[in-house]
Amino acid sequence: MKTVILAGGLGTRLAEYTQSIPKPMVEIGGKPILQHIMQIYSDFGHKDFVVALGYKGEVIKEFFLNLKALQSDLEIDLSSGSMHYLKESHLDWKVRLVETGEHSMTGGRIKRLTDHLGSSPFMATYGDGVADINIDRLLDFHKKHGKLATITAVRPPARFGELEIGEGGKVESFLEKPQIGAGWINGGFFVFEPEVLSFIEGDQTILEKEPLERLAREGHLMTYQHEGFWMPMDTVRDRNALESKVKSGEAPWIRAQ
Repeated sequence: MKTVILAGGLGTRLAEYTQSIPKPMVEIGGKPILQHIMQIYSDFGHKDFVVALGYKGEVIKEFFLNLKALQSDLEIDLSSGSMHYLKESHLDWKVRLVETGEHSMTGGRIKRLTDHLGSSPFMATYGDGVADINIDRLLDFHKKHGKLATITAVRPPARFGELEIGEGGKVESFLEKPQIGAGWINGGFFVFEPEVLSFIEGDQTILEKEPLERLAREGHLMTYQHEGFWMPMDTVRDRNALESKVKSGEAPWIRAQ
């Protein structure tokens, strides 16, 4: 099963990083968040990726062209220019890098991938959010309900610490909650049957509007509720919070190897 990663957005709220690189290439713990997301799927055996490129897509292409060499031990003969691997990287991913237009919307990017997806179900997610989601359970849920589409619902992360204030303004407790307790939002991590592509009109179609709204109206959309960790990288604050989790060894989306 192929996994689509939407990696073409502008990332305007991360402008101090995204002036020179696309948002999915912003690093967390020394690796682009794109690589973290792909590793989530790879940990469950899903290693066939289609990356939808847009803004500064050439940076993502260069990254994958060089990734194997950068993660391997090499011997290079500078006189002849020949190179061979002494110890190769363990990564065994297949990655298709497809230009989907700099200004295409999320639905339009997926529509442009039609020729690369074939007639089989596929997974899809955004190139800027991580979760400790169990992909096996997500797929089992999708297969059992028999509908055209599954969207993963998540609890939004708390943006600020919670204060309990006592008499005279004294802080009785401070709690930096990882998730708030109420409400569900779209967390990505979709599973789609190929028929979903027919619900997308063209480049300017926003996946989260007409396609998903119509799928819901017609009874084709189901929700997988993920109660665990999920966090997007929308702002510099988010990026720094994710970086802190990696450095502290408490990054829930990174599975023990």
